[in-house]
Amino acid sequence: MQPVIFLAQLIGLSLLIVSISMLARREAMIALVESMMQNPPLLFVLGIIQLLGGLAIVLTQDASSGATLPLIVTMIGWWLMVRAGLLMFLSQDALWALFDAVELEKYYYASNTVGIVLGAYLTYAGFASALGLGTIPIG
Repeated sequence: MQPVIFLAQLIGLSLLIVSISMLARREAMIALVESMMQNPPLLFVLGIIQLLGGLAIVLTQDASSGATLPLIVTMIGWWLMVRAGLLMFLSQDALWALFDAVELEKYYYASNTVGIVLGAYLTYAGFASALGLGTIPIG
């Protein structure tokens, strides 16, 4: 199995499960995020984990092929690395300012809907390619 297919399946299913669970438990998830924001050591560890995941994705992909699936997977890897950098390098005050600017409560449903749509696409593309069911170009 090609790495892009595996990553599409892994990221797609993860996005679907996390986004659906977040939609099902809105108030608890907002409280969880606010609680995490008050724990700088936890944010640093989460930054390290995201950095490792983002690097693993970016270093295994060839987005220059022009195919959609590797490009999307690579963009997710870069997004993880950017978030990791923010978590690892920004001060607590700067993180709170960014958190307030994002307006989590206002865009909660929209952001999780994007997660579901992206997760559904990646899951479909990953499993269709693995099973030979579709003509998803992967490189």
